Amino acid sequence: MLNTADILETIHMIREENLDIRTITMGISLFDCVSEDAGRFAEKIYDKITRTAARLVTVGEEIEKTYGIPIVNKRVSVTPLSLVGGAMTPEGYVRAAHAMQRAAETTGINFIGGFSALVQKGMTVGAKHLIAAIPEALSETELVCSSVNVASTKAGINMDAIREMGETIVKTAHLTADRSSIGCAKLVVFANVPEDNPFMAGAFHGMGEPETVINVGVSGPGVVSSAIARAGDCDLSALAEMIKKTAFKITRVGQLVATEAAQRLGVPFGIVDLSLAPTPAVGDSVAHILEEMGLESCGAHGTTACLAMLNDAVKKGGVMASGHVGGLSGAFIPVSEDAGMIAAVERGALTLEKLEAMTAVCSVGLDMIAIPGDTPVDVICGIIADEISIGVVNTKTTAVRVIPAVGHGVGDTVDFGGLLGRAPVMPLNTYSPAKFIARGGRIPAPIHSLKN
Repeated sequence: MLNTADILETIHMIREENLDIRTITMGISLFDCVSEDAGRFAEKIYDKITRTAARLVTVGEEIEKTYGIPIVNKRVSVTPLSLVGGAMTPEGYVRAAHAMQRAAETTGINFIGGFSALVQKGMTVGAKHLIAAIPEALSETELVCSSVNVASTKAGINMDAIREMGETIVKTAHLTADRSSIGCAKLVVFANVPEDNPFMAGAFHGMGEPETVINVGVSGPGVVSSAIARAGDCDLSALAEMIKKTAFKITRVGQLVATEAAQRLGVPFGIVDLSLAPTPAVGDSVAHILEEMGLESCGAHGTTACLAMLNDAVKKGGVMASGHVGGLSGAFIPVSEDAGMIAAVERGALTLEKLEAMTAVCSVGLDMIAIPGDTPVDVICGIIADEISIGVVNTKTTAVRVIPAVGHGVGDTVDFGGLLGRAPVMPLNTYSPAKFIARGGRIPAPIHSLKN
């Protein structure tokens, strides 16, 4: 039962504390689009998306007007293209990416995800060809996002795939060098990828999903930060309780929007992803939450402990608010998209090594990090391998989205615009892992994967 106080509190969260629905994402199956002909394959993809998501943006705007809740993005995710493309050539996959781009433009959505492959244990012909197509596909489209899952706790780590992805990232960076290497901002490498994630660039429509589904991602770093400020100098148990209650309220808003969108579109409601996803806007920063908890700067000793507590409290509050919590759900730490993270890097308090440690206790991984444009492929592969190992050993999702900013070095800043923000180019340990990466093969699954 809603009361006046709840309504007024929600209005305050929206107006003063940057509460929003970060995305309504419609998942669409493309299994009925299979064709041996590249032209027919692309045509069927375009027709399926435009037919199914025709009303997505309109419905999102209607819900915004009805409830006064901002819905920042309306997005689509599709079946990983390598699963439905078969032995399509790289040129055929690029053609399919153009069809996805045209479908996104026609429907008016913000991004489309699913130019993806799952290669944690090995590569099919289709997966090899899709990965080969990624640089061209992302350089020639604006709204298409790509993801590749290279490891899982059950399968181990596919080091051959990591080597391929290191090379793919560098090629993508050079093909989009005239746009601050932005192609890499639409490409993410995963371990233990979730199949119902509504957030880009990693969203795709998993194999166990229905024909269509609505997944919603909520976001409220500003709300949590304000709640902590109001809590004052309480102890950490009381602080965790405050965060938990705040996450409950945020998730209830997401549950309302998700249910309403699913009903209006006539498709099943999937999950609410209750991640704290920051933006470059003032007052919408996960780093500032950590500083409000008592750190002089994000990156100081104690940062990982603060983030662990925050992530746990957010999850506990969210699962009480919705019976269908999924996706990533927790705190995101994308450097370029978080004003507090950017400031911490610029003041020298936050390093890549500290970010890697933080990823062991939060929802994603090394996200939206600009690195020098001349970084060797083997160093990028080493960064990916380290981060993916954290996910595999800890049975959690981790990911890497790094941008080798071609033509830029440490101390420069690259600007991506919009929600993608701006990123200071971070220094790296450049001692080479080349011989390790060149060994190839698979790192076996950890012993605790044997749970059957």
